Amino acid sequence: MRSKRVRSLLGRSLELNGAMEPSEGGPRATPGPGGLSGGESLLVKQIEEQIKRNAAGKDGKERLGGSVLEQIPFLQSCEDEDSDEDDELDSVQHKKQRVKLPAKALVPEMEDEDEEDDSEDAINEFDFLGSGEDGEGSPDPRRCAGEGTHHELQTRRVKLQGILADLRDVDGLPPKVTGPPPGTPQPRPHEGSFGFSSDVFIMDTIGGGEVSLGDLADLTVTNDNDLSCDLSDSKDAFKKTWNPKFTLRSHYDGIRSLAFHHSQSALLTASEDGTLKLWNLQKAVTAKKNAALDVEPIHAFRAHRGPVLAVAMGSHSEYCYSGGADARIHSWKIPDLNMDPYDGYDPSVLSHVLEGHRDAVWGLAFSPTSQRLASCSADGTVRIWDPSSSSPTCLCTFPTASDHGAPTSVAFTSTEPAHIVASFRSGDTVLYDLEAGSALLTLDSRGNSGPAQINQVVSHPSQPLTITAHDDRGIRFLDNRTGRSVHSMVAHLDAVTCLAVDPNGVFLMSGSHDCSLRLWSLDNKTCVQEITAHRKKHEEAIHAVACHPSKALIASAGADALAKVFV
Repeated sequence: MRSKRVRSLLGRSLELNGAMEPSEGGPRATPGPGGLSGGESLLVKQIEEQIKRNAAGKDGKERLGGSVLEQIPFLQSCEDEDSDEDDELDSVQHKKQRVKLPAKALVPEMEDEDEEDDSEDAINEFDFLGSGEDGEGSPDPRRCAGEGTHHELQTRRVKLQGILADLRDVDGLPPKVTGPPPGTPQPRPHEGSFGFSSDVFIMDTIGGGEVSLGDLADLTVTNDNDLSCDLSDSKDAFKKTWNPKFTLRSHYDGIRSLAFHHSQSALLTASEDGTLKLWNLQKAVTAKKNAALDVEPIHAFRAHRGPVLAVAMGSHSEYCYSGGADARIHSWKIPDLNMDPYDGYDPSVLSHVLEGHRDAVWGLAFSPTSQRLASCSADGTVRIWDPSSSSPTCLCTFPTASDHGAPTSVAFTSTEPAHIVASFRSGDTVLYDLEAGSALLTLDSRGNSGPAQINQVVSHPSQPLTITAHDDRGIRFLDNRTGRSVHSMVAHLDAVTCLAVDPNGVFLMSGSHDCSLRLWSLDNKTCVQEITAHRKKHEEAIHAVACHPSKALIASAGADALAKVFV
């Protein structure tokens, strides 16, 4: 049935050619208005030959080339009618796969600079083509030039379009949609209902297009697998997006505290498995392609009888100090960072043991300016030590249990080396004067929501400002001079457990039990990046964060026994 229709359409096309082209014996006349030039007659012949090839074609797979479709918009490819009826259902799905270029181009390619303009002119001249009047003979071209009317041209055009429509119907192609006028802007591929390309819209947005998202416009979620950054020192280190570089996997229990080496790419971790481990980040090796870099610890410090809860780096990173649940503070000598991790144990690494606390030591802080070590313990005291002496002793003790409860964190103020600030489970924050040996000021850290445990306190590196992390999901900024709250905000979806300020005083990093790290601009107190880096264990997630004093490195540690370094 369909083969008969193709033969009928082919016959109509031959009649159309006869109506449009002079007979073989007739003279070749020059083209006139409404007539066909030699080039146009050749195009019509080529269209006929293509229709014949589509009807008889090899394996029913040959199609018109993309160049023909671009030059003559109303031409569409046809499917071979000798193919099996069962292929009809798959014809639409595989249409694009079956299109291939013909052996010879039907329209010569333009090689000059005005290729597009010439193509448009040729198409416009081809618009008058149509079908002949009832296929009667071969009219004289001169007569057509003189007597052709607009009605005849319109009639022939309609008939030719009808033949093409029948061909598409035979082959199962969708009907051709009439395009807009030539002057109308054409939409790009894959466009939506609004007239723009969704692909281009997305790329334009990522490339810097302004989208009104409020505060969310500055929030960036980092892919955990992006390892594109290096360890280079950069003045703009805090103006970029942080990406994970190293994952440290040697501990057997949650990591409670972190401390960076002052000048080298090295990190110290303290864990609930009772050990401290030193990592040289320059000795990283790639386990497999596209995997995070693996780092092995170069030394494990073993002396605590229980979980290690706090760690602090000493002056010039020659010594470090750790506090644990055994109520002891250990002073360690930092070994050579290039040592072989399989060397024998060196007993001289353990320098001194500072004893005096009667319960777990939860916080440590070291002041390079005064060479003093501060500690806070669950026994309700804050103590100041001189770790550099041959027999370290406690210089002074601040009893806090009766007034404020058990301390949770301690830090030296950057603007006044003789002052320390301590935070408590009761939600209080107290500023102490080391020279006077007494409390100087109680800061307004409770806020309007009532008391909430403070998990960590840090000091701004260049301003008299104290920053506290609370169990009520908040972060508060306190003025050391007046004791008043400068700013408070809800920072996470769960308790804020740890804080770290970069050495330039530009960004604040916070960690939470909601498994996220967030970086905040200290200028406008807005979140500039969020990183999901750790998993929960027993309703706990991130325990510690740290910023390197001199390199573009930050780190986090959590209850999942992992430490991660970002660059």
